[in-house]
Amino acid sequence: MRLYSLSVLYKGDAKAVLLKAAYDVSSFSFFQRSSVQEFMTFTSQLIVERSSKGSRASVKEQEYLCHVYVRNDSLAGVVIADNEYPSRVAFTLLEKVLDEFSRQVDRIDWPVGSPDTIQYAGLDGHLSRYQNPREADPMTKVQAELDETKIILHNTMESLLERGEKLDDLVSKSEVLGIQSKAFYKTARKQNSCCAVM
Repeated sequence: MRLYSLSVLYKGDAKAVLLKAAYDVSSFSFFQRSSVQEFMTFTSQLIVERSSKGSRASVKEQEYLCHVYVRNDSLAGVVIADNEYPSRVAFTLLEKVLDEFSRQVDRIDWPVGSPDTIQYAGLDGHLSRYQNPREADPMTKVQAELDETKIILHNTMESLLERGEKLDDLVSKSEVLGIQSKAFYKTARKQNSCCAVM
């Protein structure tokens, strides 16, 4: 999972204006980096120009996904990431960046701004912090922990039964369990047979 670009733009009547951008092109060849960065800027502007105000969209281009969010006040954000990057985290990042940007940069500067004139330094920090969505997004972190717990629980159940002893055999051989308990276990087992442990 990787983020390559995070851009803030203004959607004008005729074209989109790039206000500020941050790039991580370190995974590309040194000689390709400037061309890749220019292409990302071009793609971001094009997507914002073709998106309507108040919309969110994800556009797939080869192995990349471009997530765009255009607010009703014409402020827009674009994240370019690989296919594996979670869309929910990308849109959370865009909303956070656009809210922060609109608080720090005066609205009058948006239509005439450029990366050189806009004073906003938060993009590089957000781009590096959100490279790992599990660390940046609490919901993704909890989901990853739940997945790990489920795997551990599944492995624990397998290892308990690994010695060739099935729980059914242990119940039937048990001297401690009464006839009613054994019957209850078998009935419960039949009732729960539709549900399998993942």
